[in-house]
Amino acid sequence: MQQILGTDIVNGLAVIVFLATFLVVWSTRMHTMVNYYAIQSLALGLVAAAIAYFTNSPQIYNVALLTIAIKALVIPRMLTYIMETIHVEREVELLISVPASLLASGGLAILAYFITEPIILHGAAISRNCLAISIAVVLIGFLLMITRRKALTQIIGLMVMENGLFLAAIALTYGMPMIVEIGVFFDILVGALIMGVFAFRINRTFETVDTGILRRLRD
Repeated sequence: MQQILGTDIVNGLAVIVFLATFLVVWSTRMHTMVNYYAIQSLALGLVAAAIAYFTNSPQIYNVALLTIAIKALVIPRMLTYIMETIHVEREVELLISVPASLLASGGLAILAYFITEPIILHGAAISRNCLAISIAVVLIGFLLMITRRKALTQIIGLMVMENGLFLAAIALTYGMPMIVEIGVFFDILVGALIMGVFAFRINRTFETVDTGILRRLRD
């Protein structure tokens, strides 16, 4: 009975992670995208906490706390500060339209399910469906990176991809050694800071965060 409850809770939270990914793709306003990323990261932290509880793995609670603190609080606040500093409100120029992006995201989700279906059958019961969702989140995050022009949106796409990879790691292996997890979180935070500075410097140099302008450097 407890295992069934744990499976339902983990799957429900994973679905929230999945839906938040689609909301990030759907949104064109930067603040809204950051908020949806924060919601996705919060749900990811709760997935880790649920797995820790139902699998009796107390070490995963530390991962859950770090996920919520860094991914759901620190990084969104940092991105919001950068947006307010360089006065970026929304993604104006899209390489493909929002409806086309959502349609492509749906196709990637279906592809992820078919890729992982043989593996899902042999996975742990409590987190069996998380692999397909995690692969779909990674693919959709990559799609977001290549179809949006602004550097900040591409940063969010990269963070979404990382959330997908983290979901796969925590759901299928029930975490990594603590020192490795701390190192990974530190790398993520430093990477986000560097990308934020990079976006700020693009804006200072070209008076825009449209990465398409960088193509002129090749001429």
